[in-house]
Amino acid sequence: MNFDDTPQEAEFRATARAWISANAPKQYEEELRKSSLGRTQLKNANILEVAKAWQKKKADAGWACLHWPKEYGGRGASPIERVIWQQEEGPFGKLSHMFIIGHGMCGPTMMAFAREEHKRKYLPPLASGEKVWCQLFSEPAGGSDVAGLRTRAEKDGDEWVINGQKIWTSGAHYSDYGILLTRTDPTVPKHKGLTMFFLDMKSPGVEVRPIKQASGASDFNEVYFTNVRIPDHQRLGEVGDGWNVSLTTLMNERMSIGAGVSTGFPELFEYCSSLMLDDGPAIEDRAVRSKLANWAVKASGLRYTSMRAISALSKGERPGPENSIGKLVAGSMIQDVATYALDLQGAAGVVSGPEDAEVAGRFQAMLLRAPGTRVEGGTDEIMRNIIAERVLGLPGDIRVDKDVPFNKIPTKGR
Repeated sequence: MNFDDTPQEAEFRATARAWISANAPKQYEEELRKSSLGRTQLKNANILEVAKAWQKKKADAGWACLHWPKEYGGRGASPIERVIWQQEEGPFGKLSHMFIIGHGMCGPTMMAFAREEHKRKYLPPLASGEKVWCQLFSEPAGGSDVAGLRTRAEKDGDEWVINGQKIWTSGAHYSDYGILLTRTDPTVPKHKGLTMFFLDMKSPGVEVRPIKQASGASDFNEVYFTNVRIPDHQRLGEVGDGWNVSLTTLMNERMSIGAGVSTGFPELFEYCSSLMLDDGPAIEDRAVRSKLANWAVKASGLRYTSMRAISALSKGERPGPENSIGKLVAGSMIQDVATYALDLQGAAGVVSGPEDAEVAGRFQAMLLRAPGTRVEGGTDEIMRNIIAERVLGLPGDIRVDKDVPFNKIPTKGR
């Protein structure tokens, strides 16, 4: 691995750093720096509005979606230049999380399968943050088993009529558009009867119901479709080829989520450095230091695994399974870190009054959000299967319904 910038990369870094210094919304810098998983919010401002304003300013100056082609709202930059930008953007990059699904998953899928006129119409406002997109995949009867979905799409002239339900849709309550995976043929095996579309989330018949989480937030939603009509020209890929289209989305999803998952270790180390236990500073306690050392090794491993991917990008190579590994390790690690932090806090770990909100509230929110991190983008079990089958070459998982027509697969009550 080579950690040094080339002369061209160093010049790009200096240009990016200067622009960010001159244009970033620095009034929110401290709050963003202190924010953590499950607790990214601003006290006196709407974070979505602030994020849109920052994204639009970046787009106007050519700093939005750097790796996208210029005609679609990007900069045409190299993969390594994109990484350099993310490093330099620092805490302000947390504002971009509002658009991670659109930029990281929907955009690449549209680029690969949408008509040219649709790319030029919909991608630039997606890149600039003026329009927010969501991904409509998971269903009550099929979470990690995406191909088990039951939302129906039936052809009616030049339109498709959609009926069904999606669940755990991140950001659907503030999204303008979404990509939707449906079943168009139930008489073939489940992976072969799928078709994907994109749609306006304000279409008649679309109902979004936010899900209240344990933390009190509502990041996820249920979405119901009742006779929603989508023009055939908004189909992505061929009829019945939705599974192949969805693989583009899922690959980018795991790359986007895996590359950006927090571990909670920096927050815990900072906390232990100032925490006083009954017998002295926490950072001097042997048991605490042992825990910190174990997580420091994991965090370091994740960082260098990410660096390996960055080095591969810099050489024009395609990185391997690093992001699946990152998501698997970091997802469980942040849950363990948050639990340990609350144990250290003792009684203070279950309250969040004015004196404790800054610290105790941070780890509370982290713990309550952690299970969602382990599920979204593929559960731990899915990640292990990917690593086992596609990296280690182990035998594939047994799939008894692989060649069975979808409408012949037994269900409860049948």
